[in-house]
Amino acid sequence: MADADGPLMTAERLQQISWLDLLRGVAEGRYPGPPIAKGLGYRMHQVDPGRVVFRGTPGPAHTNPMGTVHGGWYGTLLDSAMACAIATKLADGAQYTTLEYKVNIVRAIPLGLEIDCIGFADHVGRKTGVGHGEIRGVEDGKLYATGSTTCIVIN
Repeated sequence: MADADGPLMTAERLQQISWLDLLRGVAEGRYPGPPIAKGLGYRMHQVDPGRVVFRGTPGPAHTNPMGTVHGGWYGTLLDSAMACAIATKLADGAQYTTLEYKVNIVRAIPLGLEIDCIGFADHVGRKTGVGHGEIRGVEDGKLYATGSTTCIVIN
C-alpha cells in the first residue's frame, strides 16, 4: 500500500484503463496517488466496486486556529472517498467531477488518531453519480463525520 512516486497518468493512459483498475493500482502502490493526499496525510487503502477506503491521520498541520482538525480536512477526505467510490462504477473512458457535497461533523477527531474514510456509490448513471461516506476511527470505531455527494458524469 505504499504510494508510488512519479508523474500522474496522462489523459491518453486514463482512456486505456478502467477507474476500478486505476484506483486499485493506486491503493497497491503501482500508480501514483493524487498529490493532495501526501500533503493532507491520507492514502488510498482499499478499493472495491462501489466502495473506497482512504486511511489517514490528522496532525498539527491540519488544524484550525483553535488547534482542532480543520473542517476542510474532513471535507477533502469525504469528497475524495465518495467520488472515487462513484468512479469505480463508471463506464470505461468516462470522466467525472464533484458537482456538490455536504459534510456533517459529528465529533472532533483527536490529533494523531488514525481514521478510515469510507465512500459508497449509491447510484451511478449516464449523467450523475450519487454517494455517501463516513469517517470512523480505526481503533475506536467511532463515527466522526458523514457526507453525501453528487458527481456529474462526463462522457
